[in-house]
Amino acid sequence: MTNTAALPARTDVAIVGAGPTGLALAVTLAAAGVDFVLLDRQAEGANTSRAAVVHARTLEVLDELDPSGTLSGDLIGRGVRVSRFRIRDGARPLAAIDFGGLPTAHPYALMVPQYETEAVLLERLRALGGDVHRPCEVTTVTQDADGVTLTTATGETLRAAHAVGADGMHSVVRGAAGIGFTGSAYEESFVLADVAMGWAPGPDEVTLAFSTDGPTVIAPLPGGHYRIVAAVAGAPAEPDLAFIRALMDERVPGRAAVRELVWSSRFRIHHRVADRYRAGRLLLAGDAAHVHSPAGGQGMNTGIQDGYALGRALATGDLDGYEARRRPVARRVVALTHRMTRAATTRNPVLRAARNALLPLLARIPALRDRLAAELAELNYR
Repeated sequence: MTNTAALPARTDVAIVGAGPTGLALAVTLAAAGVDFVLLDRQAEGANTSRAAVVHARTLEVLDELDPSGTLSGDLIGRGVRVSRFRIRDGARPLAAIDFGGLPTAHPYALMVPQYETEAVLLERLRALGGDVHRPCEVTTVTQDADGVTLTTATGETLRAAHAVGADGMHSVVRGAAGIGFTGSAYEESFVLADVAMGWAPGPDEVTLAFSTDGPTVIAPLPGGHYRIVAAVAGAPAEPDLAFIRALMDERVPGRAAVRELVWSSRFRIHHRVADRYRAGRLLLAGDAAHVHSPAGGQGMNTGIQDGYALGRALATGDLDGYEARRRPVARRVVALTHRMTRAATTRNPVLRAARNALLPLLARIPALRDRLAAELAELNYR
C-alpha cells in the first residue's frame, strides 16, 4: 500500500528515507508521541533481501520498542536462528564463534531477508498510527534559526523543527548539512546472490571463508536458500548461475553444489564515517552516517540501533548525547569489519600462515571467543 497523501505543512521531525533505520526512528517517535513525517523516494519498499542478518542487540531493541514481544516475535517467526559463526580458509575450518551462551534473551543470529525486517517495522508503525509518504523524493534541504525546509521533486514543501538523513550513502541531508564523510572505497566489488544449493556445513552456521581473492560469507535463509556475499575483482553487474557456481568451487572447494540462482547483484563498498552526526537541526543515522564492509553483517543492525537511539534523543531533547553515544559505535564497527576484510584478503603467504595458525588457538580461549561473539552480536553497544 502506497501513501500518496499530500504532505502536511509542518511537523516536528522530518525523516528522509524509510529503510530499516528510518522505520525504527519513526516507530520510536510514534511510541513517544512525537510528531513526524517519514518520506521515501521509492514507490514501494524493498522487495529484495539485501541485508540478511538481525543480531541479538537489534532484537533487544525491537523488544524495547514493543515490550509485548510481538514485534521481535513476528520477525523471529519469519527467519532462521543460527547459533554459530565459523571462519574458514577455503573449505578448511579455522575457528567457530558460538552465540548460544550470550547473556541475552536472543542468543543467536537471526537470518531473515531485509524486506521482512522492513515489513514488521512498517506494521508496527501503522499500528501506532504512522505511515510512509511514497513516492516522495526530497531534493533540497535548508535550515535556518527556526527550523528546516524540505522541498520535494514535485515542488511540495515541508517545514520541520529537525530533519534526519536516513537516506543512505549519498544522503541529501548530509550534503545539505555540509558534513564530511571520511574514508575510502574498497578496491574490490562485492557480489550478492541468493541461491538454492547443497551446502556441506548445513543451515546451522554462518561461514566466513578466507581467500586470496577476497572474503566470502555464506549464510542460511528461510525456505532452504542461502545468501552468498563475496568480494570479487571485476565482477559482472548481474552474476549468473555459472559465475556463482565457479565462484563457490574456487572459494570453498567441494562444499557447495549450487542448483538455482534466485537473485544476484554487484555493488561497491566503502568504509566511511560521517565527521559529525549533527549540524544544527540536521541529523544523520544509518548508512548516511556510516558505511562499511558486509563482513559480520553489522550495517543494518547498527542503523536500526541508530534510529532507536536518535528517536529517544529527540523525545528527550538530548541531541548532543546521540552523537556522543552512537558515533563511537560506528567507528568501532567500521574498524572491526575493515580488519575482518583485510585479514580475509591478505595475499602475503607469511601473514596467511600466521593467521591460520593463530585463529584456532585464539578460538580455544573462552574469554576471547565470548568477547568476539558479543561484539558480533552488538551486545557491547547497549
